[in-house]
Amino acid sequence: MIAGEPSGDLHGSKLIQAIKSIDRNSSFMGYGGDLMKKEGMRIVKHVDSLAIMGFVEIIKHLPRMLKTIRRTTDLISKTKPDRVILIDYPGFNLRIAKKISYLKIPITYFILPQIWAWKENRLETLNNYTDQRISIFPFEKDWYLNKNVDVKYFGHPFAENEHLNENTKSFFLRHKLAISEPILTLLPGSRQQEVNIHWPIFIKTVLLLRKTYPGLQIIVGKAAGVNLKNIPRDFKIESNSEKAMLVGSCALVSSGTATLECVFAETPLVACYKFPLLTWVLVKSMVKVKYSSIVNLIANRKIIPELLQEKMTPNNLAEEIIPLLDLNSQKRKMMMTELKIVKEGLGSPGVYHRIGKYILNN
Repeated sequence: MIAGEPSGDLHGSKLIQAIKSIDRNSSFMGYGGDLMKKEGMRIVKHVDSLAIMGFVEIIKHLPRMLKTIRRTTDLISKTKPDRVILIDYPGFNLRIAKKISYLKIPITYFILPQIWAWKENRLETLNNYTDQRISIFPFEKDWYLNKNVDVKYFGHPFAENEHLNENTKSFFLRHKLAISEPILTLLPGSRQQEVNIHWPIFIKTVLLLRKTYPGLQIIVGKAAGVNLKNIPRDFKIESNSEKAMLVGSCALVSSGTATLECVFAETPLVACYKFPLLTWVLVKSMVKVKYSSIVNLIANRKIIPELLQEKMTPNNLAEEIIPLLDLNSQKRKMMMTELKIVKEGLGSPGVYHRIGKYILNN
């Protein structure tokens, strides 16, 4: 199994769990994080050393990544696993799929590259060098079908009913939160380089919001391996981002997987993102989708605000968040209705089990 990012580590751990429940004799090795390790996978390389993003950043780390690709190919050749499961991380994983094709080992690609957004030239590699392709978005299956590529969809993994080991009352007591005041959940990102850009803007946004909501409480969903600087004393830090979302009156989210997690938590949100300047110039010239947020892409209309690059200012963010903190505002009520529609369209629990069964039986 190869996962190169924290989100891939989460999905990988759940998939390992599902496969083991079907076949107790299955064993795993590869690239992942603490969650995959906890499920019994032997970690050859940790996601913390793999998670990079942005064109300029990738170029900077290219020699190291090429060396890792060579070592990965050699490792797969020596160990000869029964199957290789690639999770997301397309810049790396598609190269691996191509390089190990001569070994004739079945390859499953779980969480497909967003070829519909950019880099359509990856379509041929995906089709020619993988045996199973599993999507997590309903619109993707149809898009790939129109390109004559066989893709399976079993629902979105966030549809699983996860049991949290803490109730709301206990969470409020642990963080010394007041039920009477609104809570803003901050999700600044899962990669250090994006957090470095977003975090100072988030702090300034909170200062502005407190002019309207003086008693505003802040919960920060902090990703593992990420450092936050200059944390205001009254900000509450929570390592479980799902818990942080569930208690939030609304959330300010770095556009990505977390926006969809808010949908399942039924928490209204504002999505935002700021790239390094050169990366942004390249993104604008190459990306061909109407929306940046996966929530809006699934809905095929703008149901949550997206504030990107120069629009991601404290003033703009505060303006979008203020009505969402008001439980009686029309804007909040409309968004909640739209989020529920998106959630209902993303499948029922048992997603990982259905995926595991398909991988083992085909």
